[in-house]
Amino acid sequence: MPRSPERRLLSAFCVGAAMLLSSLAAHAESPAADLPAGSYKLDKYHSTLVFRADHLGFSFYSASFADFDATLQIDPADPAKASVNVDISTASLHLTAPPQDGFRNMLLGPDWLNAGDHPTITYRSTGIELTGADTAVVSGDLTFRGKTRPVELNVRFNGGYTGLAVYDPQARIGFSATGTLRRSDFGMSYGLPPEGSNLGVGDEDEFVIEAEFNGPPLKDADTR
Repeated sequence: MPRSPERRLLSAFCVGAAMLLSSLAAHAESPAADLPAGSYKLDKYHSTLVFRADHLGFSFYSASFADFDATLQIDPADPAKASVNVDISTASLHLTAPPQDGFRNMLLGPDWLNAGDHPTITYRSTGIELTGADTAVVSGDLTFRGKTRPVELNVRFNGGYTGLAVYDPQARIGFSATGTLRRSDFGMSYGLPPEGSNLGVGDEDEFVIEAEFNGPPLKDADTR
């Protein structure tokens, strides 16, 4: 019995998806040294920046920034010489929990993020120390609320590939990173708990970054 057009379309889609997944797996196993050196641009659709702070000692309140960008200069054969620049829109604060009335505006106000006077948060790397085959500590300068302080990132390299013709014809590379900062170092002392108490918002903030970058185009790829 002949297959319907819908079944033929579904079958073709499944075959195509299987071929794509097989190709992705093969490329993901490529050594990092095979990746091209050059400038890599953040893939915003596959990147997140989340931070959290202790609230009264009962939980860690979490939020994120929806609009941030980054550029990475790297030679995968010599990653210790890489550099990264990050720019975050302060006003892009995103609250994952349903906020109380006016809560987001309060957080963007002068006592907290002060987005009106300081609309951008920046990070500029100053050095990289390799700590393992796929891990490193990145040192850099964070500028936040008009103050610049050193902040370190603990980074894990998750892999990459040189590109996939048609589907993803650029090099792609991915990282996970974590770090902490003391908000009082940046002039944000509002709500700090009294010494010996948890009744407030903790001074130390944690942040987690998941980032993918697109790099130089795949050589000799037919991208039509």
